[in-house]
Amino acid sequence: MAVSKMRPVVANAAVFALVALTVAPLFYMVIVSFMPRGESGTLPIPLWPSRWSLENYHELLVRRQIDGAWFDYRILPALRNSIGIAMLSTLLGLLLTVPAGYAFAKLRFRGRERLLKLLIAALVVPGQVAMLPLFLIFRHLGLVNSYAGVILPGLAGIFGVLFVRQATLAIPDELIDAARMDGASEMRIFRAIVLPLLTPVVVTLALFTFLASWNDFMWPLVILADQQRYTLPVAVAAIAREHAADGELMMAASVVTTLPVLVIFLMLQRYYLTGLLGGGVKG
Repeated sequence: MAVSKMRPVVANAAVFALVALTVAPLFYMVIVSFMPRGESGTLPIPLWPSRWSLENYHELLVRRQIDGAWFDYRILPALRNSIGIAMLSTLLGLLLTVPAGYAFAKLRFRGRERLLKLLIAALVVPGQVAMLPLFLIFRHLGLVNSYAGVILPGLAGIFGVLFVRQATLAIPDELIDAARMDGASEMRIFRAIVLPLLTPVVVTLALFTFLASWNDFMWPLVILADQQRYTLPVAVAAIAREHAADGELMMAASVVTTLPVLVIFLMLQRYYLTGLLGGGVKG
């Protein structure tokens, strides 16, 4: 009896410890970003600012004049680039992966099973393997150092196709067959019946795609040469090369990088959890 009473306590304590381990670094990142310059490197390690300061954000975000020349870290242009690239990658990716997932689940066409096996096999191949061939192809196409070169490789995501396919399999075939008997076209069935049922799944996939594009570092680093076109992770890495010892400045850059995706996730978490845990389709 005592053991059964202790189990919920132990489980809750484990969950609390896991949440604390996850949230504590993020909380400390925000705290350090408001510390005066150099304070985070002192001993003993400070857990709270001696005074709250916005100087790190001011230096990071505000353009200023140094020795007669204007200077800034180009974080705001990189932020705009990341937002634009992530939004386009998400919208265009959904336009490709959602219909493809529906087709693999509910349409009968020649070679479907063979293509599906090829997709599953390709899913285990690391993306880094394709970077050099992609770069050479994009160089011949004139897409190096362009936003299109950053966006195109991530549009037809295999994970997205399989994720939508798995959710679409839960939709009863009778529902789709009844719509066909009523004379509805495949496009109308997809738009009027399938998409509303897959809303949580589509939102979940949109979050996955947006986060993957937002956090992508290696491919933008390879394909982009112009600082004006840098995405936020690449711009922050460029700052870190020169200011690795400036912990407060780097934490401010990390907050700027993390905050937009955190806000988006909190806004859409209801759909995200439904799509991830429940598959998005009931009945």
